[in-house]
Amino acid sequence: MRRHDRDAGGDAEVLERKAALRDEVWTALTEAKVARFPGARNRISNFTGAEAAARRLRETDAWGAARTVKSNPDSAQLPVRQYALEDGKTVYMAVPKLAEQDPFFLLDPDHLADPPRKAVSIKNATRSARRVAVDELEPVGLVVTGCVAVGEDGARLGKGGGFADLEFALAREAGLIGDDTLVVTTVHELQVRAAGEIPWASHDAPVDLVVTPDRIVDCREHRRERPSGGIVWESLTDEKIASIPLLRKLSEEVRR
Repeated sequence: MRRHDRDAGGDAEVLERKAALRDEVWTALTEAKVARFPGARNRISNFTGAEAAARRLRETDAWGAARTVKSNPDSAQLPVRQYALEDGKTVYMAVPKLAEQDPFFLLDPDHLADPPRKAVSIKNATRSARRVAVDELEPVGLVVTGCVAVGEDGARLGKGGGFADLEFALAREAGLIGDDTLVVTTVHELQVRAAGEIPWASHDAPVDLVVTPDRIVDCREHRRERPSGGIVWESLTDEKIASIPLLRKLSEEVRR
């Protein structure tokens, strides 16, 4: 399988270090036999204990205060999305790879065609959700992101496609994510790394809370600064822009 960062821009050395760390984490999950079907590699890995981590997140004050949740669409965070709907929260779920002009699913807990666990899967989302544009979203109370690895300083490593950072940038540019909006992730303990271990680029959006089945790591005191603006165009290759309909449209507007 081709690397997900094949069309990524930025420092080549940083990209290689990130790729090496992904391989290290995927190997660790595989050897420990805690990666669920279809395996750890080349994805935001679903892991044994995902439900327990989601329950731990569910018990936090941040969860209780949020009425709207923006989440990644991966299986590892399916229990988080399920609990959000069960708790009466509106869920915005990114369309995989931002592959539509309207790049988010809107899931309303009061209007579901399926029970919450089915409704929040990628396969079934279209039965209960409608696709919406960024300007149709309401301000987000909590951002849930998937990680291949995450540092105790909040540094996040995805699978290399850059989609989570783009989702964050789009929402931040639209005023839907503020300086105080919490960003959280649920991961296996093997995915957590010490502060300073995960390479960092200027467009990378950090995490505030790391939730595993066993503990919560609050990264806010030592967290790196969030990207201050919206999309960092210089970090995107022409290939990446061409592959995402909304980016193509926005880039054309920027050039005018």
